[in-house]
Amino acid sequence: MNRSEQIAGLAQFLGRHRRVLALTGAGISTASGIPDYRDKDGTRRGRLPVQGPEFRRSDAVRRRYWARSMVGWPTLAGAAPNAAHHAMAALEEGGHIVSLITQNVDGLHQRAGSRAPLELHGNIHTVVCLACQARYARADIQRQLAQANPQMADTLAQPLPDGDAQLEPEALEDFHIPHCAGCGGMLQPDVVFFGDNVPKTTTEAALGMLAQADALLVVGSSLMVFSGFRFCKLAAESGKPIAAINAGLTRADHLLALKVGEPVEQVLPALAAALS
Repeated sequence: MNRSEQIAGLAQFLGRHRRVLALTGAGISTASGIPDYRDKDGTRRGRLPVQGPEFRRSDAVRRRYWARSMVGWPTLAGAAPNAAHHAMAALEEGGHIVSLITQNVDGLHQRAGSRAPLELHGNIHTVVCLACQARYARADIQRQLAQANPQMADTLAQPLPDGDAQLEPEALEDFHIPHCAGCGGMLQPDVVFFGDNVPKTTTEAALGMLAQADALLVVGSSLMVFSGFRFCKLAAESGKPIAAINAGLTRADHLLALKVGEPVEQVLPALAAALS
């Protein structure tokens, strides 16, 4: 099918199903300059990201995380919603999408006008104390990092997903990590690290959204992480049709009723325009 036929197919899919749940992944944010974890074949790029249990267990791992984040986070903080985010908000406003779950931690859906996206993996712009549960804006932590580590103020490195950066280990030996201003406790970004589980309350809310939906639209996700793939698996088991927009393979290709394998920042705006 050509582009116009694919858009028409997606419009018909949304027209047939009045309670569509959207599930978005990293592919919706790449046009905003935020790298993703996988290539078009679903293969992970580069080294494994920091694992949650290691972060909490090892001071060296925390130094590595915060140093790399200090260098990489400004790229993510400076990112703006792209045409796909705005189109998703328009589809919600028009009633074509009734609920939205995102695997992303960048907060761009909210900035584009989406009403209440459920952030499955948290939000990178908030930091939490694991001891007293105090919460801080990530921007405030960035200022603390800069003050405590002036030697890294002009460090440049290749940006990686979720505010990480490609930084060599020898640059981290004298790095000072942030601590809670109230109790001195360990600070962690309010996200679900690799190796950790999605909080039970978040999972229950997401499953409730799926239960109320009559169809699922996957946008910009390879679904290689089970926390995302499970929604396709459960939708298929309950007879709910699934469509996907993703420029590459997905783990759920065999479950899809319809797939458009092109960049979401091109497809979603055309779809929103067709339905407006």
